[in-house]
Amino acid sequence: MGGWQPLPDDLPSEVRHFVEQLRLLKDRTGLSLVALGARTAYSKSSWHRYLNATQPPPRQAVSALCRIAGIDGPEAERFAVRWELAVQAWPRPARPAEESGGGGEYEDDPTLPWWDTPEEKRGDRRPGGRLLLYAVLLLLLMLLITVVGAVVLA
Repeated sequence: MGGWQPLPDDLPSEVRHFVEQLRLLKDRTGLSLVALGARTAYSKSSWHRYLNATQPPPRQAVSALCRIAGIDGPEAERFAVRWELAVQAWPRPARPAEESGGGGEYEDDPTLPWWDTPEEKRGDRRPGGRLLLYAVLLLLLMLLITVVGAVVLA
């Protein structure tokens, strides 16, 4: 893997193996980080963090890289399994107790987008839930104005 920064020595083996495979896959595409960022929903700096093991990539970033590299079927499934093993073993940065709720784990994992957050951690936080509420309230208000306007004009 010419040109890559050495990975930290203290990385768990699952993370090291995953990042090495991800680097090989990226090299297989022949794309620069800028070009990879342009072809995916993830920036050059995000790919830099993922490929240097400073942050685990979201599952969708791995899927996008597989797609660009022409990988599908069983080989893409193997990458998904490697991703899951790596994310479970990925070292978590230390956080002050008041931010993390006193426990050693993240309340919310900032490396996982909402669609990869386990259901039990999501609670009632649904994407667009508040927007939907505002849209319904606006619709009811418009309906009320229409009815009042029709009664006044009649």
